[in-house]
Amino acid sequence: MILKINKYVRFFLPVIGILILGSAKGQSSPGDSLSLNTIIQEVTVNHPAVKKAMEDLHVSDAKIGLAESNYLPNVDFASSYSRIGPISTITIPDMGSFSFVPHDNYSATVNVNQTIYDFGKTEKSVLFEKQGKELTLQSIEQVKQKLSQAVIANFYTLVYLQEALKIKDEQLKTLNEHLNYIKKKQETGSATQYEILTTEVRISTIENQKTDLETARQVQVCQLNSLLGKPESTKEVVKIEMSVSLPGMQNDALIASAMENRDEMKLASEKAKLAQLRYNLTSYQNKPIVSAFLSGGIKNGYTPYLYDPKANFVAGFGVKVPIFDGKRKMYNQVQAQSAIQTNDQETEIARRGIVNEVVEGEANVNASKKKVEQGELQLRQANQAYSLAKVRFDSGVITNLELLEGSTAVSESQLQLLKAKIDYTVSLYKLKSATGERLY
Repeated sequence: MILKINKYVRFFLPVIGILILGSAKGQSSPGDSLSLNTIIQEVTVNHPAVKKAMEDLHVSDAKIGLAESNYLPNVDFASSYSRIGPISTITIPDMGSFSFVPHDNYSATVNVNQTIYDFGKTEKSVLFEKQGKELTLQSIEQVKQKLSQAVIANFYTLVYLQEALKIKDEQLKTLNEHLNYIKKKQETGSATQYEILTTEVRISTIENQKTDLETARQVQVCQLNSLLGKPESTKEVVKIEMSVSLPGMQNDALIASAMENRDEMKLASEKAKLAQLRYNLTSYQNKPIVSAFLSGGIKNGYTPYLYDPKANFVAGFGVKVPIFDGKRKMYNQVQAQSAIQTNDQETEIARRGIVNEVVEGEANVNASKKKVEQGELQLRQANQAYSLAKVRFDSGVITNLELLEGSTAVSESQLQLLKAKIDYTVSLYKLKSATGERLY
């Protein structure tokens, strides 16, 4: 009687593990440490790619300031000394010789130059740089979205590997207990060496599978540490989170949402505006410039006291009208117009790619959902088959190996269901991303 109870306990362990896994959906065990939201928030704030994009934003601000500087005057100070020789002199009888310029000439001036009107050239330049900043802002959002996608892929790969290792541990525990049980039966002549060898081969196979899973887990942990900026040797454990949902929308609504919210379409729109502003700026390239200038300071050389410094100034207006620029404006306009056409084609390419992603994402969600349903059915069937196998084993109809087959089928079904649920969760995130929903 005790032997029968021990048999039931040993072979019932996989079923207990399944029930524990099922109740853990959306929950975390005491050893869990990192949630998906925590990782995404940290990565989208501290990752070098985000910081680089933020620096690009500072560069955009500097470019705007540089363009606006054309509204301000240019002020400089100039000083000079020169010695002239020979100089012209005039001699008047009984009065001596006189010169009109000194040998030594000194001057110090402050010069101010101010553009009064450039027919909108500076205004167009400022608008162009401000639009460039909008493009940079949108690029930052795209960087964060792509990093979030990378985090999600890494996170759920780790979830799968962690849980798969637990399942393999349960399999090994069951197989080792079964091996001990068979060895005891062999001592009484109730089991053969074949049963022992078969069990040992299965243990070796599971151990190899566990080694592969552990290696893959270490690689994913290293990638997670890289995303978080932590030492590669840092040990990380992630929580089990599979409660993501997607609002029910028809295919057309999903595509419309993607066209409105995807970063690629927003970037294409910003690039189109930027290309048009570049063309407008090029059109103003040869506009006249009206400017004023003022210089004031001290210098010598004024008669009759040539060497005495005197205050002086000069003020005036100037007009600069380009007449011929070697066809630079024409060629710049050709390039600007070509950039507009190129951007239109890139927008269409992005649109088609997004449509494909949405359709593919929706199909993957539906397929993954069916796999989850099939996996749940398969697990129920495996449990039922295992329960029947225990009854048949207790009646002496089947051998230990056949009962072990049922236990293995339960574990494999459990692993397949786990993978199906994770694939379904990841496919939901991919569809959310495809429709332009923020993942961070």
